Amino acid sequence: MSNNWHNIFEQFAQQKVLIVGDAMLDAYMWGNINRQSPEADVPIVNIEKYEKRLGGAANVAKNIASLGATPILCSVIGDNDQGFFELMNKQGLCTQGVLQENRKTTVKTRIFSNNKHQLRVDEEDLLPIQSEQVFVKNTIKLMEGVSVIIFQDYNKGVLTSTVIKKIIAAAKSKHIPITVDPKKDNFWTYQGVDLFKPNLKELNDACGTQITGDNITDIEKETKILQEKLKAKNILLTLSENGIFHLSNESFHQAAYKRNIVDVSGAGDSVIAAAALGICLKITAQELCTISNLAGGLVCEKAGVVPVQKENLLAALTH
Repeated sequence: MSNNWHNIFEQFAQQKVLIVGDAMLDAYMWGNINRQSPEADVPIVNIEKYEKRLGGAANVAKNIASLGATPILCSVIGDNDQGFFELMNKQGLCTQGVLQENRKTTVKTRIFSNNKHQLRVDEEDLLPIQSEQVFVKNTIKLMEGVSVIIFQDYNKGVLTSTVIKKIIAAAKSKHIPITVDPKKDNFWTYQGVDLFKPNLKELNDACGTQITGDNITDIEKETKILQEKLKAKNILLTLSENGIFHLSNESFHQAAYKRNIVDVSGAGDSVIAAAALGICLKITAQELCTISNLAGGLVCEKAGVVPVQKENLLAALTH
């Protein structure tokens, strides 16, 4: 199996991946709390370090690049990019698919002190994008030579029902496999895709169920209903500490790998990146679960949103 993983990773380098969805910035403030505010009963955080990182669909693009493939990000951000393009250029990521319009660029600011996540501040517009037609046209133009498409949905307005349907239709006409990391608003719009990757909360919210992660019998039953409704070839359901569940013609459950969990943010981005590359290389269901499960677990060992590193993932797979 370890030789097989080496071959699979070598093939990643030949893949071009189109990521369509909500790009954002993750900002981090680190500091110390030594006193309470005299103005209100709140702590004062004395900030010592500030950093901005690519987030959302842009973090998926980073994951694809760090796994050795070529990402093309298609998104719409605000007319004030808040340093987004500078970060993309610094990391050598293609910006041809990123359009701007009169809206806010989503920035999530997380404040940490005393090794604890104290507060998150979000600046964003959640309205649907105005430039649907231009965005769709630009995205379809960039599909040339693409091995797989990832829809990365955060319900921030880029992936409208029209955008989703038109891009799926174009991808199908070009025989490009489609993978989806969904959110609640457009959950049922992603019809006939190759891989659909909700987490358990998203499944429960969309289906009106209250299944727990350790109830594999009910998970299998509900996932089969989901697969039928969506006409999806593969369902990959992430179950946090209960691992991952895969359904295609057969079902497969894999327990979570033991990890020192520091921060779960960004884990889903790493899971979909690894799974999408697995789909375009037609790896087995077991290999798909293993690589996705480990990719998500490895990034949880780091603070903040970070991409999975190819060397670490390969080492964990061949260990």
